[in-house]
Amino acid sequence: MRDLLGEASLVNQTICAEAFVALATCQVNDAAQFYEALFDRPPQAFVADRYAEFALPGCKLALFQPQKPDADEFAHPAGSAMSLCLEVTDLEWAIAHLTQLGYPPPGVIQTASHGQEVYAYDPDGNRLILHQSQPPRALS
Repeated sequence: MRDLLGEASLVNQTICAEAFVALATCQVNDAAQFYEALFDRPPQAFVADRYAEFALPGCKLALFQPQKPDADEFAHPAGSAMSLCLEVTDLEWAIAHLTQLGYPPPGVIQTASHGQEVYAYDPDGNRLILHQSQPPRALS
């Protein structure tokens, strides 16, 4: 089998060994505190004013301070196409938790084909989608 460049593929070689989401923020420490409170766990890696990383089930979330020459590129996340989707076991509890943290979802719970969800936002304006799957249907 040949890859897109016409070179022979290596057996068991993959392009991606691991994936994670990285969010830029000019307030890494504040963002790390928010996500630590949201996830009820400290970051597994933390460098003050530079970087924080959280290990979540199935994903890592990294927060980073952009370098000064790149800061403008990351300055306005609100309205971006990216959403951090978090599947929760109890949507009402998750909404109450976010509200207690001072970041209540601005809208109401919506029903989608895959369950219920609500949009919320982190301190930098990044969209969070809190999602609870529908319970499995009973067999008839």
